[in-house]
Amino acid sequence: MGFFEKIKQAFSGDQQPKEDAESQKYDQSLEKSRNTFSAKLNSLLANFRSVDEEFFDNLEETLIEADVGFETAVKISDELKQEVKLKNAKTTQEVAETIIQKLIDLYEQEGQNEDYQLHYAQTGPTVFLFVGVNGVGKTTTIGKLAFRLKKEGKRVLLAAGDTFRAGAIEQLTQWGKKVGVPVVQKPAQSDPASVVYDAVKKAQQENYDVLLVDTAGRLQNKVNLMRELAKISRVITREVPTAPQEVLLALDATTGQNALSQAKQFKTTTPLTGIILTKLDGTARGGIVLAIRNELHIPVKLVGLGEKMNDLQDFDPEKFAAGLFGQLLAQNYDA
Repeated sequence: MGFFEKIKQAFSGDQQPKEDAESQKYDQSLEKSRNTFSAKLNSLLANFRSVDEEFFDNLEETLIEADVGFETAVKISDELKQEVKLKNAKTTQEVAETIIQKLIDLYEQEGQNEDYQLHYAQTGPTVFLFVGVNGVGKTTTIGKLAFRLKKEGKRVLLAAGDTFRAGAIEQLTQWGKKVGVPVVQKPAQSDPASVVYDAVKKAQQENYDVLLVDTAGRLQNKVNLMRELAKISRVITREVPTAPQEVLLALDATTGQNALSQAKQFKTTTPLTGIILTKLDGTARGGIVLAIRNELHIPVKLVGLGEKMNDLQDFDPEKFAAGLFGQLLAQNYDA
């Protein structure tokens, strides 16, 4: 049974599905995105008369405004032209359900071969390298992940690799104190690769399980930044040939299409293994996950579903789909 069938079954009838704590987090965090998408869909369908070219032009515009991305919007619109005819959808309810089904089906299909699990070393320290522009919540994510891993019984070490901003070093140090995890650091303007080298050596010699490495989000230009990231990666791999196990790009969900542009830039120069989508609870742009899946094919691995320490969650594609689309399927569009 696919995502659409499961979600439709769960949200059909008068009884709403009983949710576990994690599903509730997704549902609450995606409320703004769901309500915004619902309003846009209702606006599209309010003037629905027939499924013609004008309707599909308006649908494309609606989907783009919902931050699913231009390519995704065009793809869904083209596929829906055939789908609506095939299903002979005529009523507003039928058309609405067909649109939602196509969104869910495409989202599921594009993510079929994605590995959205975090990977750890079988022996020796695991190294996670975090990249992303300043202000996206990268350092906060590192702190919250350190808290979670420590809670799971792992020995965690942090590396303050963003030496170009004294504020970044201080922020990571404060997180280290907050969660009770040591931080390897040097004065501002030090060579970031030397900080990472010291951290890797400490992790090896003192038997740490996981090393989380913060990096600069901005240098004089993009080329310098990418060179610095490549240098850090080389240092890690030289000392631990199987590392880094993850290179995670932090993106701020509230920035919508800007986040997608950032991901495309990093992807061209940095071998990313996954994406962390921060501030998902504070945005109406949850549709960006569909654009990431369809246009980038980089798996979302972690999502920020709130400001509390335990609100950093592993990405669950089915719970995300249910949170974003479940209530939409329960609506009566003919009313």
